[in-house]
Amino acid sequence: MLIRDLVFWLSSKKAVTRVIAGRGMRYGFARRFVAGESLAECLAASRELNRLGRRISLNHLGEDVLTVAEASRVKDGYIEMLRALAGKDAAAAAPLDGNISIKLTQLGLTMGSAGRELCLKLTEEIASASESLGLSIEMDMEGSAHTDATLDIFEAVAGRYRDSCLAVQAYLFRSEKDVERLAPLRPKIRLVKGAYRESPSIAWQKKSDVDASYRRLLARLLDGKFTAAIATHDPAMQEYAQALLAERKIPPEKYEFQMIYGIRRDLHQQACDLGHPLRIYVPFGTEWCPYFMRRLSERPANCWFVLRSLAAESVRGR
Repeated sequence: MLIRDLVFWLSSKKAVTRVIAGRGMRYGFARRFVAGESLAECLAASRELNRLGRRISLNHLGEDVLTVAEASRVKDGYIEMLRALAGKDAAAAAPLDGNISIKLTQLGLTMGSAGRELCLKLTEEIASASESLGLSIEMDMEGSAHTDATLDIFEAVAGRYRDSCLAVQAYLFRSEKDVERLAPLRPKIRLVKGAYRESPSIAWQKKSDVDASYRRLLARLLDGKFTAAIATHDPAMQEYAQALLAERKIPPEKYEFQMIYGIRRDLHQQACDLGHPLRIYVPFGTEWCPYFMRRLSERPANCWFVLRSLAAESVRGR
């Protein structure tokens, strides 16, 4: 917890984030968790993941778009990503087995009531393009201030476009009720533990409590009424999920494991070796630093990896 708090504090210091943003791609340590700054780099990494038997979910990093013009550009970028996945764009040599993950704050969600209407309109345009290409979209769940609006927009979109998925965060007290609210849609739900810093008044802080919530939610999502995306890098949680899948005889089309690009690649391979469908969340873009800092906060080993890279850079520069 101390390391996580330290990393969150450092992420608010511009002097620190400037150093990381300026050196992360140049010296390679950010590429452990971020596929690159351009769509072309991301597609190259995705092709390799497909070759290894992994599905992918492209994520263009960035948050809190504040103008209509910028939100519209983001929407166009998402549709470009879909076309590339479908092999309909010059950026892709052939279709890829994948989808896209979208962030609603990139589509105007934080721009007040008018922004919420804009966000719904742009999200529906993305979902429509996805459906026409035979693909799917997944909606990220961001900070708790946006949970209600995200649920509202997901319900509106999933009611019209069935191939839509929503992330639900196990550390929020409210998530069990949110899952019950969504049950009539029989949707695909990506179950995550949660990576934002939330108040003890609304979210569990202890790992044991978050784990217990994750297990309860997962048991509900594997009752046959949902499609479950089991997003975890916790070996114990993966073992629990695998046992539940076997006990309930869940068919492969009703679940998949999801993991993040560059994190616990040994577990990526293990899931594939056991025959489980696996999707890798592949982030890219120039606004990668906040995402990168959240990844560092999740495991001390991630911090030591970057520190070793920076030390090696210092030695090379002498």
